[in-house]
Amino acid sequence: MDGLERRDKIMEVLNENTQAITGTQMAKMFKVSRQVIVQDVALLRAQGVEIISTSEGYRIYKVKADTFKRVFCVKHPQDAIEDELYIVVDNGGLLLNTIVSHLAYGEISVDMHLSSRRQVNDFLIRTLSKDFVPLMALTKGDHYHTVEATSEKILDVIENELRQKGYLVEE
Repeated sequence: MDGLERRDKIMEVLNENTQAITGTQMAKMFKVSRQVIVQDVALLRAQGVEIISTSEGYRIYKVKADTFKRVFCVKHPQDAIEDELYIVVDNGGLLLNTIVSHLAYGEISVDMHLSSRRQVNDFLIRTLSKDFVPLMALTKGDHYHTVEATSEKILDVIENELRQKGYLVEE
């Protein structure tokens, strides 16, 4: 199978699955290295395909017509990450990403796509059990989250809870 065929098959796999699929899983499917999959995904993205990388693997991001997005600027200690993420998902938000604005590197964005406590817990288990350094450490705690929800009211509730906890940075 050549690269073009493999990329077509990768698209089929991603479009048919609602769950994320790791590069390692796809590498086994197509009998190539994980690095080949990473390169294929980069090529697909360059062609405009909305493939996101989450801590659980790759997925196609399907834009929902009836959703609203808001970017929250937040700051808190590392031990408040769990609480911050729970505020978003417990109130019906989908945490799309974490963004930091670094003086030397510019904007760094990492796809998260967390919408439930289970996903938050899985993320925390994978990251906090290692020598995890969160992105916010690069900017002394300042970071942004893009949150998607089915209504502005849900985003207002999330914003108010972040503000009450002292996590929201008023710009």
